[in-house]
Amino acid sequence: MDQEVLEKLQERIGYRFAAPALLRQALCHSSYVNEHRRLGLKDNERLEFLGDAVLELCSSEFIYHAYPEMPEGKMSRLRASLVCEPTLAQCARQIDLPGAIALGRGEEHTGGRERDSIVSDAMEALIGALFLDGGLTAAKEFVRKYILTDLEHKKLFYDSKTILQEVAQGEYRGMPLHYELTGEEGPPHAKTFRVSACLGERVIGTGTGPTKKAAEQEAAYRALLMLRSASGEDGE
Repeated sequence: MDQEVLEKLQERIGYRFAAPALLRQALCHSSYVNEHRRLGLKDNERLEFLGDAVLELCSSEFIYHAYPEMPEGKMSRLRASLVCEPTLAQCARQIDLPGAIALGRGEEHTGGRERDSIVSDAMEALIGALFLDGGLTAAKEFVRKYILTDLEHKKLFYDSKTILQEVAQGEYRGMPLHYELTGEEGPPHAKTFRVSACLGERVIGTGTGPTKKAAEQEAAYRALLMLRSASGEDGE
């Protein structure tokens, strides 16, 4: 793994590891470890397990204090929107984490660096590494700075299909909401789907994703932003 890559990542996140081996492990996908067995490396799956728990604690504490009147059910839903796979992958890309992940040749060639599951797992592993290296304080600071931001848009994205359905039923009665698959490309193991969200015959949003469901979610999110902008509400 390139030392320069590790140095630049630490600069981007504003934290320098006292134990650099933890950072290396956080960025080692199992496919890379399997292809370099002679190096005796460890993959990031155990750190991912730890980071998932730390992230849940940090986000729960934040929501508890930031929303003192919010009932438990809504707290759980908000937390889910902040720590779901697409959200974590999006946050990871803001610090260019995908470019630092060590992947095996097979995963590299099949687009693993762009796969939300791999990227979000590495983000959780990084949080786990921060916790072990700098304690809860270091992990909380990272989560606050890079994940607990832009909450309204993250919640809107997470609930986009449900919210769009409610908008369609409430404000556009008689106009059925549906999703149309407009294209797909790539090999069977790494497809990209393109979907349009339609009100009647009108396309109100488009999205792409590694699954039809993910593409529909993005299409719904884009549709909501467009409808909000058209009605004078805040967009992106």
